[in-house]
Amino acid sequence: MAVSLTSLAGRSEKELSSAPTTPRRTSSKPTLSTSLQHAAHTRLEQCLNHANRMLKRNFAKPELLFSVRGKAAGKAYLQSQQIRLNPTLFAENPQAFLDEVIPHELAHLLVYQLYGRVKPHGREWQTIMKNVFGLPARTTHDFAVASVQGKTFEYRCQCQTLPLSVRRHNKVQRGEASYHCRRCRAQLHHTGIQLS
Repeated sequence: MAVSLTSLAGRSEKELSSAPTTPRRTSSKPTLSTSLQHAAHTRLEQCLNHANRMLKRNFAKPELLFSVRGKAAGKAYLQSQQIRLNPTLFAENPQAFLDEVIPHELAHLLVYQLYGRVKPHGREWQTIMKNVFGLPARTTHDFAVASVQGKTFEYRCQCQTLPLSVRRHNKVQRGEASYHCRRCRAQLHHTGIQLS
């Protein structure tokens, strides 16, 4: 059992043995097999070495983490030199992650090191994708996201029914936001139905 260290400061050993404990939270994070983690690290190393040769530079090796949640396949954290991948989508689409997602995210970090802060999928990033990695400069993925999609709620306007994410639904419920249809421009109203 985990014990809060701040609440134990200054207590004697006898007091510690009877100190209250809090149950350890079990992680609901998806885990990725060690073989896929190894493949991702290997692919990152290959892409980085290739970029170093092509651009005649010695780029810093980024940290690779498997902690992205939601529908995003991956994210590049420019200043901390990190690439974070979605473990669930990676497990479901391993080849696409190795072929496209890892080079895509690495390209963001390379562009930042070469040019500083520029448009995320701008001309510099597109050039790295095409000329260094030989890949199309696609900005979105087309993976099935049913396994990572959060709750959605049905909303209605004058012309259609639309799903809203749990985040947007909660903002509406708290009175922090309202959303309007792009077609008829009417305000969306919750139908009382949770879709997923």
